[in-house]
Amino acid sequence: MQNVSLNNGGTRQFERRPFSQTVDFAISSRESREQKFLHLKGRAVDISDDGLGIRTDYPLKPGHMLWFNDGTEEKAGLVQWCIKHDDDYRVGVKLDGKHIKHLDIATDLFMKRLQEIEDKCHADSSQADPELLYKEVTSTISDVLESCEEFENEVRDEKIIRDARVRFHEKTNRILSKSYFINRTRTWPQGQQGDYKTLEYAYKNTPLSEGIGYYLDLYLLNRDLADAVRNRLMHLKELLRTELVQRDNLSVLNIACGSCREVVELAPVIEKTKAKVTCIDIDNDALSFAANRLSYTGISNQVKLRKYNALRMFDHELNMSEFGKQDIIYSVGFFDYLESDFLARLFREIYALLNPGGKLITSFKDANRYRYNDYHWIADWDGFLQRTEDDFLNIFSDANIPFSAITETREESGVIVFYVVNK
Repeated sequence: MQNVSLNNGGTRQFERRPFSQTVDFAISSRESREQKFLHLKGRAVDISDDGLGIRTDYPLKPGHMLWFNDGTEEKAGLVQWCIKHDDDYRVGVKLDGKHIKHLDIATDLFMKRLQEIEDKCHADSSQADPELLYKEVTSTISDVLESCEEFENEVRDEKIIRDARVRFHEKTNRILSKSYFINRTRTWPQGQQGDYKTLEYAYKNTPLSEGIGYYLDLYLLNRDLADAVRNRLMHLKELLRTELVQRDNLSVLNIACGSCREVVELAPVIEKTKAKVTCIDIDNDALSFAANRLSYTGISNQVKLRKYNALRMFDHELNMSEFGKQDIIYSVGFFDYLESDFLARLFREIYALLNPGGKLITSFKDANRYRYNDYHWIADWDGFLQRTEDDFLNIFSDANIPFSAITETREESGVIVFYVVNK
């Protein structure tokens, strides 16, 4: 088929044919951290085997992902160009219906199976087999995640994948939102991912929902990474205990402290060794929660809680004026959310803040040891980066921290790796 010139100077592989029809479409839009769809209208003016020309009064941009629904078949398209034309905009869209259609079929089947499970939960709860229902939920989620993973591998476009996840969340929210844990990790009511209340819920490891929500709660709580997060707390406490009992009067800095659960649970050791602990976090609620729990211990006078943005800690002079030299600096979870280049700079300055003989204790989630799709598709928890052991070591190298100073261990499941860096 001959190439046809585009208005913007390029060429088309397929010839476009006149086509007039009102089209409903949606684009994803981010407001604060919430991402949702704007539902819009336009008019198709021409069509080809893989493209569509539309006119709309909304100023689209190249790279916008559009989701069409003509009432019979849904398709997706990527905006290639957009030109202002009189009182509206002329838009060229490259269509991709194959991969989206496969994902839609899998999503519809997923919702049908979940509805069947929910009906069983309500039909006669006294006769329901909890173990069988949980297995059905697990199998149903596993099957749809295989389709999601296949979609990602075929599309390989982060913009399209991100928009498809938003769309998946909207289509599945009717049932999945009945899980307290899933709903929380899709809406993040504290305003940021990985907030202290969510982690406290994971630590307690008890479903809070009823009906099918109970089994959905249980599903996420039983994932490898959730188990590893609980183990992480235990491992951190043992590492801190080992350091605290070796010397008295240590200065300790806890970065992005959250609920300070490990501090509370180590209270007898902290009190006995006369350690001084500074805990910083940007979340006022987390600090208030920690203060309340610490008030029931004997170490309130040894622990200082401060609202402070840890992202400011890449300046040595500022760090010295705010905190001074430290014997132990630690943080677990927070560094998973920071880009590697920035994190290397941060580590360089944190390392410089240690006294001779001091220790930096941190941890990372090893992407080779868990399935991230649970958190991207079932939850909306994509803030922590997918990194491997090589990535972690490269960050330390870029921070000019010698490998000889680093000791590596893992929590019991092996999913989360700990690094203790000696000064």
